[in-house]
Amino acid sequence: MASNPLSRRQLLHGAASLGLSRNAIAGEPFEVRDVVVAGSLATGRRFTLLVPRHTTGPVPLVVAFHGKGETIDETLGVRAWLDRYGLASTYARLLTPPVLALDKKLTHWTAARVAEVNAELLRRPFGGVAVACPFTPDVFNVGGRRTFLDDYARWVTEEVVPRARRETAILEGATHVGVDGVSLGGFVSLEVFLRRPEHFGAFGSVQGALGGVGAARYARALAAALERVGPRRLHLETSLGDVYRADTEALSRALTKLAVGHDFIAPPGGHNQPFLRDSGTLEMLLWHDRALRS
Repeated sequence: MASNPLSRRQLLHGAASLGLSRNAIAGEPFEVRDVVVAGSLATGRRFTLLVPRHTTGPVPLVVAFHGKGETIDETLGVRAWLDRYGLASTYARLLTPPVLALDKKLTHWTAARVAEVNAELLRRPFGGVAVACPFTPDVFNVGGRRTFLDDYARWVTEEVVPRARRETAILEGATHVGVDGVSLGGFVSLEVFLRRPEHFGAFGSVQGALGGVGAARYARALAAALERVGPRRLHLETSLGDVYRADTEALSRALTKLAVGHDFIAPPGGHNQPFLRDSGTLEMLLWHDRALRS
């Protein structure tokens, strides 16, 4: 299991912050690296890279965007998935099944889904993925949002992904790179994917602030993108208590109407970090491990 987040944060922040710092955390199945790339104060200049150390072969890459609460600070943002959303403990749980619900009252799972996940892991163990966690700006509060997102998508695909490939062994080809995000990050994930679908094999959103009124437009845009670049895997994850549940459900319905294949999941739970640490992040990682290896 992961060590205490505070002690890990202290360890990581004590290392050099310029260039690349390689911070192996003893006893964990991955190495965490703080990477600085070309960028700007607006779009960001850093990302945290999770490098699997439990396997020596190439793995898929997931680019994961954080939520609005961490947009106030670059260090807080690039560490959000590790320190707040349960990425470290989730990764370890997937590697050491059976997976158990953290909340025994099944606040964030159904018993049936826990059984399905464990049956799937028994059939095919979790292979592992590299995860790049870039700083995600608050795109809801910038001027010229469209142009800003153009620049941000360019930064992700031309700086973050190539640097991640240089840092560790990633499976060759865009079909092995996925993009995902939570809340604000789910919106950013969708916008980045639509701008550069040729760079990704899969798109996902976890409790995304997608804007229900734009569901039909987004569905048409996704359909057009897939028509242009070929089949891609799509994953929409919400929860029964998610404040943006209607957004994700509306997009799922719109995609179904257009016969665009996608996976949809809505377990119990609210729009909060306990949900992510218990089931939300785990479902995201497991889905990408499957989608990006097929």
